[in-house]
Amino acid sequence: MLTLESFEEAAEIVKQVTQETKLVKSSYFSELTGNKVFFKPENMQRTGAYKVRGAYYKISTLSDEERSKGLITASAGNHAQGVAYAAHKYGVKAVIVMPTTTPLIKVERTKGYGAEVILHGDVYDEACAYALDLAEEKGYTFIHPFDDPAVATGQGTIAMEIIQELPLVDYILVPIGGGGLATGVSTLVKLLNPHIKVIGVEPAGAACMKASLEKGEVVTLPHVNTIADGTAVQTPGSHIFPYIQENLDGIITIEDDELIVAFLDMVENHKMIVENSGLLTVAALRHLDFKNKKVVSILSGGNMDVITMSSVVQHGLIQRDRIFTVSVLIPDKPGELVRVASIIAENQGNVIKLDHNQFVSTNRNAAVELKITLEAFGTDHKNQIVKALETAGCRPKVIRASL
Repeated sequence: MLTLESFEEAAEIVKQVTQETKLVKSSYFSELTGNKVFFKPENMQRTGAYKVRGAYYKISTLSDEERSKGLITASAGNHAQGVAYAAHKYGVKAVIVMPTTTPLIKVERTKGYGAEVILHGDVYDEACAYALDLAEEKGYTFIHPFDDPAVATGQGTIAMEIIQELPLVDYILVPIGGGGLATGVSTLVKLLNPHIKVIGVEPAGAACMKASLEKGEVVTLPHVNTIADGTAVQTPGSHIFPYIQENLDGIITIEDDELIVAFLDMVENHKMIVENSGLLTVAALRHLDFKNKKVVSILSGGNMDVITMSSVVQHGLIQRDRIFTVSVLIPDKPGELVRVASIIAENQGNVIKLDHNQFVSTNRNAAVELKITLEAFGTDHKNQIVKALETAGCRPKVIRASL
């Protein structure tokens, strides 16, 4: 059972391995949403995510014999690091099964804590099935990433810290993958103050908890597809599901494109790196249908590899019309390229890349194609540049941006 006493015990125990993550007031999102918005930056934990809380508390409840057998778990990354770090602190062996799609940074950091890493399966559920088989075969003690009341209790210590720092909080937004964090947070919140609302946030491409709540029982999705790899779960936890049913006040689903925008928002306005799963609650702020409330978004983690980060930034700039590509048709004669460049310069556009195609037409005197990739300040500025090219007779056509 998740009791107030167990949460209080866990809150003291996890202090041994966690850093204090004070709430961060967001002026940008407060103004945008009409609420007082705060972030709980669990991306600043030693392991880069909140998962160390549940892993360490769970391991603390095991007997010496259970720990000595060695620990095993399955994870897309953050729970893996939490178990690896906790096992290291206890001086016991840890084996981690991770999906083959796990970002390299999470794999390497897990190994860095001394754990043995096995890559298996395309999604968490496949990795978990293999880890359970290994646990039975080798006699390891399995540490479930979310479907365990003790793990959920450790995760719920986040809620205690939020309420201690902001007693009059109205809403807490919590990411959902399998449901461990949402279970711990919502259960403790209702024990401390049932008037506080806890809203779960899931990726639309892996909304297993929403489907389960709608059906009234645990549902397995046929497949999942989301860039939020830490929450790419097909089946929520069956042991913790009743707590979610009783204590969660609602669910918001987020499309992947929204996470890309949220990443740019956090980098530009808070100078903070948050991984895609942690950005779910940031994107959800734009979905809120109320004003003048105190809202806390839990940033669950910040373990994003540089390649993914680069891709997200590029796609985000394109989504916001900060980078775009325009095709223009101009006569093939000296001075035309300079003329087009001058129009762009006069309108403060910045050229990133040019592609000059002389063979778009059999009549080169009539037209050649010039594809220009530009940097702009946003949609209005992009439209201004395109209009100027149109006025100059360049027949501009905005096409798929190419970087």
